[in-house]
Amino acid sequence: MSDLNFYGAGFPYRNIEDLPGKLIVLEGSDGVGRSTQTQLLRHWLEDEGFAVSDTGLRRSEMTQQGLEDAKRGHTLSRITMSLFYATDFADRLENQIIPALQAGFVVLSDRYFYSIMARDIVRGADPEWARKLYGFALKPDLVLYLKADVSDLVTRLIHGRGLNYWEAGMDLRPSDNLYDSFLEYQALLIDMFDHLAMEYGFVTIDAGRPVMDVFDDLQNHIRALLEDQQPIFEQDFQ
Repeated sequence: MSDLNFYGAGFPYRNIEDLPGKLIVLEGSDGVGRSTQTQLLRHWLEDEGFAVSDTGLRRSEMTQQGLEDAKRGHTLSRITMSLFYATDFADRLENQIIPALQAGFVVLSDRYFYSIMARDIVRGADPEWARKLYGFALKPDLVLYLKADVSDLVTRLIHGRGLNYWEAGMDLRPSDNLYDSFLEYQALLIDMFDHLAMEYGFVTIDAGRPVMDVFDDLQNHIRALLEDQQPIFEQDFQ
């Protein structure tokens, strides 16, 4: 594999020559339905005969507990938290995502480094620094950006699991209450996602529609990507 498959130097100490699998990323704001769609897509792809692995933020065994503790304590500086998340991403990329791709899996990632970078920049990180930080990141085969209005997001969360400190950006104190802070913070994130969508070539999906309508749209884009990809379980019987 050439370095052109990475956003920068990649992992210079590893010789990665072939990744027959496909990396599909679902991006978008809090409450937009990424987790639901990831579950639906995984079941669908497995039914189609594909081997599927899914991942998401804070799922590295090395960093998961530390990140959860840090978020509860609100004690780390913004740069330290950024590097903590970068470590989580790097560990999952090297030890989960790349091995699965080498084995021919379809990898579904509920968020990628784009979400972390968007949060960091909104919190004042230098955009160029943030981009260089993730020079080791593998370029996905497809990034599906689920986009909905802030009013839709807040309604879903209020009638679902509720609002929380980080999703409302309360560390930035855009307002003195969770509701207004969520509206202001998520609007900033959506604006940043829109910029990243143009920069990195995301496919924008209208996530303000019913779940199954969004799912059908996602399926169509993934079918096109996997058109020449033979399901791994079919390969086993040939």
